[in-house]
Amino acid sequence: MRAVCQRVVEARVVVDRQVVGEIGRGLCVFVGVARGDDVGAAERLASKIARLRIFPDDEGRFDRSVLDANGRVLAVSQFTLIAGTARGSRPDFSKAAPKDEAEPIFDAFCEALAAQGVPVQRGVFGAKMRVELVNDGPVTVVLDA
Repeated sequence: MRAVCQRVVEARVVVDRQVVGEIGRGLCVFVGVARGDDVGAAERLASKIARLRIFPDDEGRFDRSVLDANGRVLAVSQFTLIAGTARGSRPDFSKAAPKDEAEPIFDAFCEALAAQGVPVQRGVFGAKMRVELVNDGPVTVVLDA
C-alpha cells in the first residue's frame, strides 16, 4: 500500500457535481492498494498516518499529528499510485490490486483510521472524482505500508 498525505486547509471530493466528502483542516490522503496487500497493511498504514507529526506546534516545528491538531482525513482511493514507470512513457498498472480485492482493503484502512479517533471522510471507490484541495505549507509526505 502507498499513501500520499497532503496537509490541507480544506479538501473535498466531487462526483457527478455532488460533494461526496469534505474536510477542513487535516490531511487529504490518496491511497493505492497493490496486489498482495491485506488488512494488516491497511491497519499499519492507518496507524502511521494517525501518528505522522507534520502539523506545527506553538513554535512552528512539525511536532503534532492529525489527532493532536484535531484534524480530519479525506481518504481518496487512487490505483495510479501503484503505477510502474520503469519501461517507457506509459504507466503499467499491473501491480495494482483489482477492484474487488482493493476496495475492502481501502475500507479497512478508513475504518482503522476512524478507530484511532481520526474523523474520516471518503471519496467514492472506483469513481471518476474531482479532488479539490488547498495544500497547507505545502506539506506532502509519501508513506508505504
